Amino acid sequence: MRKELLFAFGAFFILSLQTIAGNFSEENHDEQTEINQLTVKSYSIDVTGDGKKDKINLNAIPYSPDALFLKEVWAEITTSNGSEMRIDYEGGYEPQIKFVDLNHDGIKDLLFSTATGGSGGLYYTALHTLSDNKLQDLGLPEGLTIQAQFQDNYKSVITFTDTSQSYTIDLSDRQEDYERLGIYTDGKLNEPMELMVLPTAFYEPVKIKGKTGKGLKGYQQISGAYKADSIGTAVSYWYYENNKWILIEIKWQEDSLQKHGR
Repeated sequence: MRKELLFAFGAFFILSLQTIAGNFSEENHDEQTEINQLTVKSYSIDVTGDGKKDKINLNAIPYSPDALFLKEVWAEITTSNGSEMRIDYEGGYEPQIKFVDLNHDGIKDLLFSTATGGSGGLYYTALHTLSDNKLQDLGLPEGLTIQAQFQDNYKSVITFTDTSQSYTIDLSDRQEDYERLGIYTDGKLNEPMELMVLPTAFYEPVKIKGKTGKGLKGYQQISGAYKADSIGTAVSYWYYENNKWILIEIKWQEDSLQKHGR
């Protein structure tokens, strides 16, 4: 009987220690979160359309105390009438919010962007509106439909399906590199091979010719054998109309080895 009581008391004591340790761990985690949390930037601007300024804090938690990469990023909005909202974003480097009316309702929207830190200069971007104190994700253009293939004689053909634009690119200035990599043999393509079409790197607000207000300008890189082997950039122009993004124009900007000092 005595052994059973001692066992029960011991078990109770261990459970009590675990509970205390758990509570301490949670409190310590909360304190650590508060210590690590920082306000990247504060804004005071009307984003609800009532003519009064709202307060927007862009907050973040870094990956580590000395790290530039922010693992958590979010916006805390306190409107002029006292209501509070939160928008969670992806982590990254140097986050920022641009305030511009992109859905053309007379109220500034929140265009967020942050560098992902990966190769290709990619950014995470998000667009929201808080018109009439209602948070809504406006979304972004889905991107271009692009077909791009190597051709014989150190050439490539790039076609923008959305607009039926097609370009033949002379890649002879990369002949030595492509022969070394086994893509060509004496100008003959060894096997069918597509170019690398990267995702849209980022969007920026611009004035759209012939349209009222602003739209978005997107940049999408096309590379050859590897990402750094940039062939050119598809620059697209988009306008928000009837609750969706409409492609207005595509401009092709060709690169060359000389432009990259190669």
